[in-house]
Amino acid sequence: MDYGMIGKIEKAKRYAEERERIRFEQFSVTFDGENNPHTVHFSHGDWKCDCDFFQSRGVCSHTMALERILEGMVPEPATQ
Repeated sequence: MDYGMIGKIEKAKRYAEERERIRFEQFSVTFDGENNPHTVHFSHGDWKCDCDFFQSRGVCSHTMALERILEGMVPEPATQ
């Protein structure tokens, strides 16, 4: 039995439950929208989406959905 691996698995389970330990700094995802797939990028508090609505408003349903899913795991936007 690999006790080292068992310890790592237990630690991974604990980390997964302690979501406040994790903060995403940057990533890209493909969001399957109702009409087309869209690419959403997040980098150090800044969201970008390739959908037309985001281009004109700076926010969209794709970014808002991801903000909800990742609540507390992404840095808050910088105040201006």
